[in-house]
Amino acid sequence: MPSIISDALEGIESLPVIPREIQDILTISTTERHRWLNDGRLPSAGTRTVKLRGRARKITFHVFDPRVVEDILDRDLVTVWREEDAEGAAENRRRAAVKAKLTRSLRSSKKPSTEGSSDDAWRPKLSGWEEFRRDGLLR
Repeated sequence: MPSIISDALEGIESLPVIPREIQDILTISTTERHRWLNDGRLPSAGTRTVKLRGRARKITFHVFDPRVVEDILDRDLVTVWREEDAEGAAENRRRAAVKAKLTRSLRSSKKPSTEGSSDDAWRPKLSGWEEFRRDGLLR
């Protein structure tokens, strides 16, 4: 019996790590895994295609080398990557705010300025209005 278990565990350290396992091992979210995989920070060891029971379609997913996962854990790269992502997001927000401010300023410069003549803008153009303003309601 012990030999069956030891035989089964013999090559387990070299088996590729599936996405769900790498998320649990590195304590990362699915979004982080996809982002880091797409930009090359999280290297893939290849893909696997499986047909799940009861489904007509096959699914393909990336698998990861356990030595690379161990290296990522040892060097605490997840924390570094999260800090880089936070800095990038802050830079993108700042850039978007500047762009929005520029767009608002361009939009407001296209409209006729009513800053100085705001009192005159709402006044009706009636004959005798100036005399009424000067004399008041009760002469």
